[in-house]
Amino acid sequence: MELLSFLLCFLAAWTSIYILLSVRRGSKHTAYKLPPGPTPHESLANLAKTYGPIMTLKLGYVTTTVISSAPMAKGVLQKQDLSFCNRSIPDSIRTTNHNQMSVAWISIFTSQKLDSNTHLRHQKVQELVANVEQSCQAGGPIEIGRQAFRTSLNLLSNTIFSVDLADPISETAQEFKDLMRGIDPQSIRCRLTIYFGRMIEIFDRMIKQRLQLRKMQGSIASSDVLDILLNISEDSSNEIERSHVEHLLLDLFVAGTDTTSSTLEWAMTELLHKPEKLLKAGRELLQTISKDKQLKESDITRLPYLQAVVKETLRLHPAVPFLLPRRVEEETDIDGFTVPKNAQVLNPNSFVPERFLGLDMDMKGQNFELIPFGAGRRICPGLPLAIRMVHLMLASLIHSYDWKLEDEVTPENMNMEERFDISLPKAQPLQALPVRV
Repeated sequence: MELLSFLLCFLAAWTSIYILLSVRRGSKHTAYKLPPGPTPHESLANLAKTYGPIMTLKLGYVTTTVISSAPMAKGVLQKQDLSFCNRSIPDSIRTTNHNQMSVAWISIFTSQKLDSNTHLRHQKVQELVANVEQSCQAGGPIEIGRQAFRTSLNLLSNTIFSVDLADPISETAQEFKDLMRGIDPQSIRCRLTIYFGRMIEIFDRMIKQRLQLRKMQGSIASSDVLDILLNISEDSSNEIERSHVEHLLLDLFVAGTDTTSSTLEWAMTELLHKPEKLLKAGRELLQTISKDKQLKESDITRLPYLQAVVKETLRLHPAVPFLLPRRVEEETDIDGFTVPKNAQVLNPNSFVPERFLGLDMDMKGQNFELIPFGAGRRICPGLPLAIRMVHLMLASLIHSYDWKLEDEVTPENMNMEERFDISLPKAQPLQALPVRV
C-alpha cells in the first residue's frame, strides 16, 4: 500500500511540472484535503536503500529510471550527458504549444551581466528589509515566504521589464498577482490553457508598450532582458520570433519565483528550529560586517558558515525535489544496466553529505554530492541569480535583526512539514518576529 500511495502521489505531482505556483499565502482558491501518503522524493530514497543506486519503476506506461548516488549521477549527467539531455514533457505543458517554443537561453545570467545588475539586487533586498522594519516597529510577525516571494518577483520583473510586478499601485501588477493566485498546481491541460494564455496576454501587452516606447523620438534604450530579446528579434528575424519571446518570458517566471522564496523560508525555518545555528550565523556576520554597514553581495564570499547553511537547506529541502526528468534518446548502458529508449530518468538528491564546512564543494554541477540545480547541458540556467539572491536575502535578514518565534511556538513544536509541489514549500507558512538590535 505504501508503494501504491507513493505512485499515486507521484503521478499527481508530475502534472504540476513547469507550472507557475501561486502566491499560496493568502490565496483564496480551495485547498483540497487529500488522503495521507508519503512524499515521493523520500519514498524513492527509501526504495533506493532496498534496490540500490539505480532502479526502475513503471509509472503507467512510462519506464522511469531513478538515480540515487553521486557516482551514478555523474555517469548520467556528465559522462553520458548527450544521451540524457532531452526532457520528458507532460501533457499539461503542451498547452498553448508551449513545448514547441524551444529558445536557447541568452547570456542573461552570465557573471558579467549579473555583476552589472548588482545595484538592482541590493535595492530589492533593502526594500525587503524596509518591509521587515515596518513589522518590527509595529511589533507584529511577518510571513517570511510571502515577503521573499514579493522580493523575488520584483527582482525578476525589474530584470526583465524594469517594473515592479508586486507593486499594488500598478494595474498590470495586480492582474499578474491575481492570475498567479488562481493557478492550481494540480491543474489539467484545459485549465492551464486559460492561465498560460492570460499570462502570455500580459506579456504581449507589455511587449507592445515597449515597442511603442522604442519608436518614440528621444526614447532611452533599456538594458533589461526584454530589450535584449527585442534587439535580437529585430536584428535577426529568423532567429527568434515574437511568440518565442513571450514563451521565454513565461519560462523565466515559472522557474525564477517560488523556488527562491521557498529556499529562503526553509533556511529561516531551520535556523529558528535550531537557535544555536542562528546564533552562529549571526555571530559570523557581525564579525565580518559591522552593524552600521550595509551588507553587499561581495561580502558573501567571506561568510563560509552562511554558505554552508544555504547548502544544507538545499540538501534537506531541494528547491525542486525532482529535477525535471530527462528522456533517453537511445538505449543506454549505466553500470551494466540497460536504460531503454524514451525512458525518463529521475534524481531524488538523497545522497548528499551532511556537512559542508571545509569542503571545496559548490552547486554548479561539478560536485555530484550536491546538485539541487542539476548538471550538464540541462543545468538550471538561473542558478547564478538564484544563488546570489538567496545568500543576500538570508544574510540581510540575519544581519539586520534578531529573530524569534511567535508566542506559544517553540523550536520543539514548530511545524516542519513539507508540501510536495513543484518546489517543497512549507505546509504551514513561517511566521517570525523581527527584533531590532
